Formats: sequence, C-alpha cells, structure tokens
Amino acid sequence: MSIFTPTNQIRLTNVAVVRMKRAGKRFEIACYKNKVVGWRSGQVAKKEDLISAFGTDDQTEICKQILTKGEVQQMFRDIATIVADKCVTPETKRPYTVILIERAMKDIHYSVKTNRSTKQQALEVIKQLKEKMKIERAHMRLRFILPMNEGKKLKEKLKPLIKVIESKDYGQQLEIVCLIDLGCFREIDELIKKETKGKGSLEVLNLKDLEEGDEKFE
Repeated sequence: MSIFTPTNQIRLTNVAVVRMKRAGKRFEIACYKNKVVGWRSGQVAKKEDLISAFGTDDQTEICKQILTKGEVQQMFRDIATIVADKCVTPETKRPYTVILIERAMKDIHYSVKTNRSTKQQALEVIKQLKEKMKIERAHMRLRFILPMNEGKKLKEKLKPLIKVIESKDYGQQLEIVCLIDLGCFREIDELIKKETKGKGSLEVLNLKDLEEGDEKFE
C-alpha cells in the first residue's frame, strides 16, 4: 500500500510517512513529523478540552468527526489557485493573488466538497464571488485556421467553447479569430486536432485581459 499524490496537487515535502507491517501487509499514515514526536512524548489535547469541543474523549470518534466534517485545507488552496489563475479584476485587468481568493472564499463561508473535482468547485466559487466582489474571467484571443470541409462542421462544435467571435474569413480555408475562457483552451486544441486529423492549426494571439508581467491585485 502506498500513498499517491494526484498530479494536480502540490506535493507536501515536509510530510512524513509512518509505516507498520502486520500480518504480512504494510500500513501507512501520512502526517507531520513533529506531530508524531509530540504524540509519542504525550503532548496531546487535554481530556476536558476534547469533551468540551466534541462531547467525548474517545480519540477514534474524534478523528472520525474531523475527517468527516473538517475543512480539507489542500483542496481549499487548490481551488483558490485555479480561481486566481482564471480571473482578473474588471477595472485593472490584473490577476488576484491566491491569498486574497482564499480570504474571499472564507468570507463567503465556502465549504470544500471532497466528492467533487477542484475545477468544478472553482467554477462554483467564481459564481459566488461575483455576487460579493468585482471579479471576472480572463480571456485568451485565438486564431483557428481550419480546412473548409471540416471547418463548417467543426465551427458548430466550437461554438459553446467560444466567448466572442471577433472575425471570420471564408477563403480556401476557414479562419476565425475569437476570445475564449482560459480553461477552454485544452479542450479546443484537442477538438481541432481530432476533427481535422492534424490539418487545422490553432494560434494563441494574446491574453486579452491578462498580459505577461502584470502586477497581481491584493
């Protein structure tokens, strides 16, 4: 049995793994090394504090309550990071810092849902934050050059992923310049490659709202 860190999460290098082998099988617990030392030296919460907070001093039951109802800190930060990467302030077009987004998520009392992906929850957070603060999605400007035969059919599949079509040119090939949400780029790129069998091309013209080197808004 081994501990797996998803590729979209930050690896916690200061986390230790405590291992024990029993009945021919290996069991592991991930935790902070200083907490292991503290536990073994008897530095634990007082019995009266546990009873006051949880209504019991049964440590197994308390662990279950924390695991079931506690805030998942890593997912919380991952969601805030996605929001910060995708959004800007409407007036200055500058990106928000992760710290400010985390603070805003706490202000709206956002609770992490462990059964949903961080991307799904980031989109939900953006909707909720729009009701409380000035925030909008950053846009990317793209140019598609598509073979005419495949282009007309592909254009209909691309429509839901395009925010604004700025220009269309029907020549020997179909050329489209448009704005998209940053999060749609990969899906559009894969769709064009698949539907045109590599004959179509996709060019990033610029990030309309977020230019390289912009100062972050805090």
